[in-house]
Amino acid sequence: MEPPRRLGNSLRFRLAATFAGFGAFVSVLLAAGLSLAAHDQSRQVMDETLHAEIDDTFNRRSHNPHALPPSTVSIHGYILAAGTSTEGIPPELTRLGPGLHQLAIADIPYRVAVVDKGGQRYVMLFNEIDQRQREETFWIYWIAGTLLMTLVAGGIGWWLSGRIVAPVIELSRRVAAARLEDDPEDVAKGFADDEIGKLARSFGGYLKRMRSFSERERAFTADVSHELRTPLAIIQGAVELLEGDAHLDDRQRQRLARIGRAARQMVALTATLLILARESNAGDGHDADCDVAEVVRDVVEAHRYLARPDVVFEIACDATPRIAAERSLLGIVVANLIRNALNHTERGQVRVLLEANCLSVADTGRGIPGEEIGKVFDRYFKGSDSAGEGIGLSLVKRICERHGWDIAIESPQDGGTTARLIFSGAQNPPAAALDASLTLS
Repeated sequence: MEPPRRLGNSLRFRLAATFAGFGAFVSVLLAAGLSLAAHDQSRQVMDETLHAEIDDTFNRRSHNPHALPPSTVSIHGYILAAGTSTEGIPPELTRLGPGLHQLAIADIPYRVAVVDKGGQRYVMLFNEIDQRQREETFWIYWIAGTLLMTLVAGGIGWWLSGRIVAPVIELSRRVAAARLEDDPEDVAKGFADDEIGKLARSFGGYLKRMRSFSERERAFTADVSHELRTPLAIIQGAVELLEGDAHLDDRQRQRLARIGRAARQMVALTATLLILARESNAGDGHDADCDVAEVVRDVVEAHRYLARPDVVFEIACDATPRIAAERSLLGIVVANLIRNALNHTERGQVRVLLEANCLSVADTGRGIPGEEIGKVFDRYFKGSDSAGEGIGLSLVKRICERHGWDIAIESPQDGGTTARLIFSGAQNPPAAALDASLTLS
């Protein structure tokens, strides 16, 4: 089952977020530029107004020495002359020199211009409260506009990204549904001659090559299987003839029995590899009715010769489950587990326990180092003391995945290894049919 996909990992969401972020960035940049320009322009207008009022007051006093400076809500002026009283004039103004100043009087911000003319000092104040209120109103509009621009950009980005991502989603759907037997041209059908179309056609070509590889593999497997059957049948026939020879001693008969078992195992292995090589589910053995206890007993009997003299080989069947699986596939799994246990146990015990839905193979051998336990199912992985080719357990894992079984191997630090095979959908007969324990040594 595909894990749930987070919204933040969606390509469409990332594109929409990019549009929204770009819209917000443009809005902030534009608003900052307008704000600086408006503030500078407003300051320039105030400065020009203050100097114009100073010039006007100077001109009026040139004609009428008693003319008073302006005194309005926005502009208020003072005239400082040597020897005149400064009563009623804020003390902050008396300390200012000629030029433009920023000043707060009674918590009211003012823009102040000071000019010396005709032996007198003209001080003109511009009340900035209204100007600052307009700037605050501008910032409120700016924030609202930025949010609106971000939402609009995000909405447009979501719509555009949907149109952009739609071909990618369609290609993903076709790729997920593609099978080797499908026409490779169907994958790229309907896509434009753009990057997505090129990707679709590339996948179609890849699918075509994969089908060719699969057909060659199937042909090779079928040919090898067919060619192996004839010599295996000859070997089995020869073994059967030799077994009827009354002149053979016990040692020769034991060797002949081993040849017969090996030939039968080769026949079963050939059939199993053919099943695993099939791509379709038809005939994969899921509808077969397999007696697990019978398979385990047969495998134990076939591998009894591997047990060393100092090893006690036990089998205990606490249940006789039946599963829907190919007998030969289950036989390969059980044989690999038992063979590994016997090969790595020089003395002690190897115990095979069959329960209602679990088969365990436990040994008292050398065990598996901690750094290797996680790699035992990797193909071609060989342990530090392994004499095999690293194929057996990877084949076991493949068969278990095919049938939905769970396989786990545990090996404590003090030695010994336990392999557990847990079946899915096992059916168990009444308790009266349970097999008794058997000890082999």
